[in-house]
Amino acid sequence: MSLDWKKYLLAFFITAAIFGTAVYLNYLFNQRRVAELRQIEERIAIDTLSLETQFDLLGELNCKEISENSVLSGELNTLASRLAFTEESLGTDDPQVVSLKKQYTLLQIKDYLLMQEVSQKCGLKPVFMLYFYSNAEGECENCRRAGDVLTYLRNEYPGLRVYSFDYNLDLGALRTLIAINDVKREFPAFLIKGRPAIYGFRSVDDMLTLIPELKTLATSTLPAQAGATTTQ
Repeated sequence: MSLDWKKYLLAFFITAAIFGTAVYLNYLFNQRRVAELRQIEERIAIDTLSLETQFDLLGELNCKEISENSVLSGELNTLASRLAFTEESLGTDDPQVVSLKKQYTLLQIKDYLLMQEVSQKCGLKPVFMLYFYSNAEGECENCRRAGDVLTYLRNEYPGLRVYSFDYNLDLGALRTLIAINDVKREFPAFLIKGRPAIYGFRSVDDMLTLIPELKTLATSTLPAQAGATTTQ
């Protein structure tokens, strides 16, 4: 009987050690992902500041260079996908995830504003789409499907620039963007400059009908969209 008790105790300690090691390794992995995200964001922030400084110093851009290279680092796309993975791993309410998401949202808004100025200076004609979704449970059942549609369209039509925003994120710049464009709390929501907002899920064919100029963007010289569409 004493021997059985010792076996059970040994088994308990072994199981606890394995579980504790797994939890610790998962923690280290998640921390590494967060550190990678921060490094990518720092590089993109430097790219953004460099472009803004170029505007200030020269008042103009080398449009040939802009047409051949992305305005912001292509890593913005990588940042979006890794952020989505980290959000799923740590949860949408994790303080580190929320902080990273706010920084990513600011980078998207900066890219949106800069690209409008670039388009005007260089005579480019992209289509800018602001996409608003919600992570709140039960608030947007079709947001993931909508994200898939937009990702497909962005890959198919290089001149389409999609910027995705979590409507519920507590960020002053995002709240201002929502207020200026009078975006209602209905999801998914799509906004194209100069047009009424579109609410509810739309298929690829629906989008092509609503935005006929997309078909002219397949051969656009505009640099490929930097940011990915992220939805939860």
